[in-house]
Amino acid sequence: MSKSVKINCSNIGQSRLFPIGVSLMEMSEILQEEKGLDFEPIAALVNHKSENLNTELYHPALVEFIDIRHAEGMRVYTRTLSFLIAAAVNELYPGSRFCIEHSVSNGFFCHLYLGKTLENNDLEAIKQRVRTLAEADIPILKIEDETADVLEIFRSKGRQDLVKLLSHYGHLYTHYIKMGEHLDHYSGPLAASTKYIRTFDLSLYPDAENGCLLRLPNPEKPEELKPYVEQPKMFGIFKEFVHWNEVLGQSTIGDINESCAKGEAEALIKVSEALQEKRVSQIVDNMLSQPQRKRIILVSGPSSSGKTTFSKRLSVQLAVMGIKPLAISLDDYFLERHQTPRDEKGDYDYESLYALDLELFNQQLNDLLQGKEVIVPRYNFASGQKEFLEERKIHLEDNQVLILEGIHALNPELLPSVPQEVLYKIYVSALTSISLDDHNRIATTDNRLIRRMIRDAQYRGTPARSTIARWKSVRAGEDKWIFPYQENADVFFNSAMAFELLVLKRYAEPSLRTVPQNCPEYAEAERLLRFLDYIATIPDNDIPPTSLLREFVGGSSFNY
Repeated sequence: MSKSVKINCSNIGQSRLFPIGVSLMEMSEILQEEKGLDFEPIAALVNHKSENLNTELYHPALVEFIDIRHAEGMRVYTRTLSFLIAAAVNELYPGSRFCIEHSVSNGFFCHLYLGKTLENNDLEAIKQRVRTLAEADIPILKIEDETADVLEIFRSKGRQDLVKLLSHYGHLYTHYIKMGEHLDHYSGPLAASTKYIRTFDLSLYPDAENGCLLRLPNPEKPEELKPYVEQPKMFGIFKEFVHWNEVLGQSTIGDINESCAKGEAEALIKVSEALQEKRVSQIVDNMLSQPQRKRIILVSGPSSSGKTTFSKRLSVQLAVMGIKPLAISLDDYFLERHQTPRDEKGDYDYESLYALDLELFNQQLNDLLQGKEVIVPRYNFASGQKEFLEERKIHLEDNQVLILEGIHALNPELLPSVPQEVLYKIYVSALTSISLDDHNRIATTDNRLIRRMIRDAQYRGTPARSTIARWKSVRAGEDKWIFPYQENADVFFNSAMAFELLVLKRYAEPSLRTVPQNCPEYAEAERLLRFLDYIATIPDNDIPPTSLLREFVGGSSFNY
């Protein structure tokens, strides 16, 4: 009698016995044939950990099959597509370089260094080769070997980006990905074969030499591409950050790990901070050069983008120019908790514009612009009520500007009666533009999630599990209430710094390890730990007290 293993499949809501050593692929095929699974999975979560479908099961497990409708399923698709594009580029243009960099225009900006100017016919040839590879249904294998041998393999392939990254990895054994003669390394699982790649596009990106846009399928309509979104200002700030990386001599985490191993962390921190402070100063100069005097500065951005510290540093630069700023946080204008709108799940929707007391806010704003005194509320998050304290009485003098900071600051509905010509709009976000290596990008949202998780644990007593559980709702609110208005900004400010993950890692890892395996949030915690494993750590001793990072790790000279 053959041995069996008990598998609890959450997709069908029941446990089943399967032959011991059954692969996830075999399981999914059985369930699809029995009509228990009505989609073709690209991967699975096994005990809340993302796994390739070739994975074999020898112990009881909880299994959830996923496709690209799931965030991790889309990541698996993106990694697999990246691998196929890199393989196609290597076949068609030997010695060339493909770099997947940052998110923009609802896709990913990539550089293709082919030894010549990138043209449309190059992209058409690459796309056709990727489709041919996909139709061939070639197995994609994950192979473990001693790290020293894996390093030698990638050194012989000319992949210095991977050599640098894995040289500081610190593991005895390392995996690599193999498809035919093509080899690569990815921080997470790929699809089991090339056949899963069906919908994608590559097109030249405007005003970007050797740059193209990689477009992905719409998770809700996999046969269609995500709609293209014009984002020239967003792209401009990414270009600026790439320039900063060039000044620093760093383009990947492998480069930074290597620099820090040589004792160059202090210099890296100082130059990064100086570049950022210079940018704040340039923003003030730009505002003062406008033909119409600005009375209100609007500072918007998604969660954990560093809006608060940016506003304080902006205030310092304004003071240098003889302008006394008056700062107000929109978070103090939340409605009383019982008046807060609820989302589709019935939970309080704090991401909504209508969670703010817009009537009171606009009344006080108009009073301030007319020179009247007002008592700005302070929102008590514990009681869910606004408090009006005499010491918060303010008025706006003629030589002052008002800084309004909050996630909804760029929403036109926030200030319906204020003339646009007196407004100066700033969008702040941690737009990460440094990757692990050429083919493994670091998502901007991951950078912000790590920041928020550390801040929640440090200052709000909120465990990592709760922050992760809330993140999906936060992201949905950003998609609805923040991102549609970001191109309304007059200027963008990128709060990310090349070295910051090396500092945040030492705070993030202990928090992430507290997330128990028996909860859904473990999948995200495990994924973040996996990519942080590639990153070295540096102490925060050399980070100045005015640094934006101090908002999250503590030690700031600003009062919050």
